[in-house]
Amino acid sequence: MAKRDAPEVNAGSMADIAFLLLIFFLVTTTIETDSGISRKLPPKLDDNQPPPPVIKERNLFVVSVNANDDLLVEDETMDLKDLRAAAVKFLDNGAGTGDEACNYCQGSKDESSSVNPTKAIISLVNNRGTSYKRYISVQNELVAAYNELRDRESMKVYNMAFTEMESIYNDPGTSEKDKDNLRPRLERIREMYPEKLSEAEPKSSN
Repeated sequence: MAKRDAPEVNAGSMADIAFLLLIFFLVTTTIETDSGISRKLPPKLDDNQPPPPVIKERNLFVVSVNANDDLLVEDETMDLKDLRAAAVKFLDNGAGTGDEACNYCQGSKDESSSVNPTKAIISLVNNRGTSYKRYISVQNELVAAYNELRDRESMKVYNMAFTEMESIYNDPGTSEKDKDNLRPRLERIREMYPEKLSEAEPKSSN
């Protein structure tokens, strides 16, 4: 019986097919990027710069995390789940009078707490032994406190949450015309509750 020859595979177009597949995956694949945490760094120290303004103690909300990931707010131990509400209470206190009065604040106007959201500063102090997970969790709760108040005022003024408008503004698919309409709205709400979140140099574990 005659021996059959094995059929040959035509590989002449394999390079073209591989090239087309490469182009396909390059076009359709979404590359994720880390957004990180948006923070404004302090300016470089300069001898000619004026001294920083004096901050009243009542306008400073001190949050610290030790090496054991314990959360302390104003030197008192606090659970993470209570941090957002405590920050909202501080920011929205509105105890100011005269030029420092806040006509949109809904806080208790405690005379020992902040006078106005534009004056209120949250100071975050971490320890070098603080875990990254705890650090991010605390950051998220503090930012959420600002967003909660911004959403409240934005709903009253524009009938749309601040976070929703911000998401639309940051969407690459949003037209420049829509962004121009959203920009002054976002700026107005940010001016009402500016995010003044200060981070001090991490403390040593010792």
